[in-house]
Amino acid sequence: MTSNQKKNIHCPTCGKQNTWESDNSFRPFCSERCKLIDLGEWAGEQYRMPGGPAQPDNNNDDDS
Repeated sequence: MTSNQKKNIHCPTCGKQNTWESDNSFRPFCSERCKLIDLGEWAGEQYRMPGGPAQPDNNNDDDS
């Protein structure tokens, strides 16, 4: 792909066709709205990374 060719992509949130350009600050999303929807899904734990159970933090500096 040469520097003057534009790469067509699809927004991961809404599926709208978009172009990957350096002036699109929301890429790979098509808009700030889609970017914030995705962020909200991560914050709401709809997306999760696989892994084992979390170990309790025994290095607590509480005074109790």
